[in-house]
Amino acid sequence: MLHRAVKARLYPTPEQEVLLAQHFGCARWWWNFGLNKSIESYRNTGKGLGRSALNALLPKLKKDKETEWLGECYSQVLQAITLNLTTAYKNFFEGRARFPRFKSKHGRQSIQYPQNVKVIGSCLKLPGHVGAVKAKIHRPIEGTIKTVTVSIDPSGKYYASILAEIEGENPAPSTEGRVIGVDLGLKHFAVTSDGSKVSKYDNPRHLAKHEKNLKRKQQKLARKQKGSKSRNKYRKVVARVYERVSNSRADFLHKLSRKLVNENQVVVVENLHVKGMVHNHNLAKAISDVGWGMFTNNLAYKLERKGGKLIEIDRWFPSSKLCSNCYHQVDEMPLDVREWTCPHCNTRHDRDGNAATNIREEGIRLLQADGTSVSAGGGGVRPKVGRKSVLRHSPVKLETASRCRVRR
Repeated sequence: MLHRAVKARLYPTPEQEVLLAQHFGCARWWWNFGLNKSIESYRNTGKGLGRSALNALLPKLKKDKETEWLGECYSQVLQAITLNLTTAYKNFFEGRARFPRFKSKHGRQSIQYPQNVKVIGSCLKLPGHVGAVKAKIHRPIEGTIKTVTVSIDPSGKYYASILAEIEGENPAPSTEGRVIGVDLGLKHFAVTSDGSKVSKYDNPRHLAKHEKNLKRKQQKLARKQKGSKSRNKYRKVVARVYERVSNSRADFLHKLSRKLVNENQVVVVENLHVKGMVHNHNLAKAISDVGWGMFTNNLAYKLERKGGKLIEIDRWFPSSKLCSNCYHQVDEMPLDVREWTCPHCNTRHDRDGNAATNIREEGIRLLQADGTSVSAGGGGVRPKVGRKSVLRHSPVKLETASRCRVRR
């Protein structure tokens, strides 16, 4: 079975906005209450509260005069909050996420409907008192609707993420087709090489384009009195600027990833350690704005749906220091060096184009080392440090040598 999500814009009436605000508040309160109870239980007994124990508290709370307003919220919304809270605890104890945090009424709010949601024409019918909400559904919903998450952004816009289950499976991964290497950077967002041609895609620098406007609006927001209606109203103005930056970034990343996936069967990228790179305070803003992680995720799921492969080579692979002609490796390569000449074969290299070629060759070498036949040519790079790389969407684990000699 496959799962597909469609995000739709909602246009609730003023009455529906009031009801949704109440439901957001109930869900947020129940999350904070359940989290606090779990923390207290773990502190006193050494064990947290499970899903059944938390749900057992709801009937009593709904009868209590101080919290009887919880009954106004659709019951399965609160039960979905319980499931999400216990899942967050499980992810924390298994090392997949950090400890759950308390929710604030400021910022993005969301509730989840696990069932009984229907698409009726151009409306999304929600269970309970909310009813049919006008929606902009830009593509048909195929399959069975499993869950619907309704959210409101800091800018005040309502959205519904509709998760549907459809029959079928993704095509089997194949390497028959073009192989391309992608070198991600800041001056050029991506430099690609297919073995014969190098292409460069400039970094749009989305945040830099809106920085003056953002600074002006943030200064106006700072002058507003804290807690006033004027400040809360102007906070949405600042949020809309951030939303514009986020939307333009997502649009660029989706279009570029779609282009590369449509034209190639195998895409090879570096497994970059972005969290470590942002510790460089001179480049932290630019690295956070560029969106390398989101771009790699887009490539991953689009290639998976197509039946292609995404290969992530090790971050320590010396793609910039290695000559793509004779495989000679230089000792140092500062960031300000954009072009260099190989001291062994005197070949003149563009830094990023040479790195993209080496990344492609290393990806092909890993596929061949895994016993996978590759229709594209190449694959002779042997770096000094060829550590085990991550080959995504492949059922076979790579078993490559930890150290290989440089071919000269």
